[in-house]
Amino acid sequence: MRIAIAGAGAMGSRIGLMLHETGNEVILIDRWPEHIEAIRKNGLIGEFDDRKIVAQLPIYSPEEIIEEHETVDLIVALTKSMQLEQMFHDIQPIIGSKTFVFCLLNGLGHEETLAKFVPKENIIFGTTTWTAGLAGPGHAKLVGSGSIEMENLAPSGKAFTLEVLEVFQNARLNPIYSQNVRYSIWKKACINGTLNGLCTILDCNIAEFGSLTVAREMIEAIVAEFAAVADAEQIHLDHSEMIDAIEATYDPQTQGLHFPSMYQDLIRNQRKTEIDYINGAVWRKGQLAGINTPYCAFLTQLIHGKEELLKAK
Repeated sequence: MRIAIAGAGAMGSRIGLMLHETGNEVILIDRWPEHIEAIRKNGLIGEFDDRKIVAQLPIYSPEEIIEEHETVDLIVALTKSMQLEQMFHDIQPIIGSKTFVFCLLNGLGHEETLAKFVPKENIIFGTTTWTAGLAGPGHAKLVGSGSIEMENLAPSGKAFTLEVLEVFQNARLNPIYSQNVRYSIWKKACINGTLNGLCTILDCNIAEFGSLTVAREMIEAIVAEFAAVADAEQIHLDHSEMIDAIEATYDPQTQGLHFPSMYQDLIRNQRKTEIDYINGAVWRKGQLAGINTPYCAFLTQLIHGKEELLKAK
């Protein structure tokens, strides 16, 4: 299969490498000049648990995608949420009438963005538990294992989605065909909607947040808002299940010592966050449905205020 990875950072590097190793024709697309230069010069270095590989993969900036490039069978979307629309605007030359998009972004609201560029029948949504990191430009550290859940957005897309499932299975990416991927996306967004913003504002890791006497009250309020808005979209989030899933992350032996991605983006690297696609999306959707979401609204405003103070870019 001819596959483009749109957003070839840490996770894009992992998925691209694993698909490449099993004979797929993979191209990488990214905006980081140093990353592009390093891969063109030295190849993409992947450090797995038990091995190290170097793959000579073609990589382009979105602006370098031109009409002479052939269309691809599949685009795996792994940009930051706020970069998604501009990315797909720039890479339209490789999007054909039969090109599918597999969206693995965190957050909510990406369906509306992607539908501007491909028919809904050509959209696959998913979530992943794989992790990845970058040791530097062109150098991915890929430890641990994970899985990928996927489901076609429209019934007519199921046949191709099952082809993608087989390709990902051959690449040992542990895919699962879901009967309700939208629930999984909302569940993950709800977990992120508590831990990401609160750890960022409070300047703490997950275990430190969990130790606070006010932690339970805050997560209950945010979960209630996510659940109310999800119900309006015919997605049922069980309050107790969500709170248990969030509190399970507090353990220092598992995820507790981890600083969420939003913290890393904003506090460590002064980068703008994806808050508008997590709590901000619930706030917007709540307004449309007539549902009050004061915690999500205030947390969205706090993060944007912090972005301004830190001059995030």
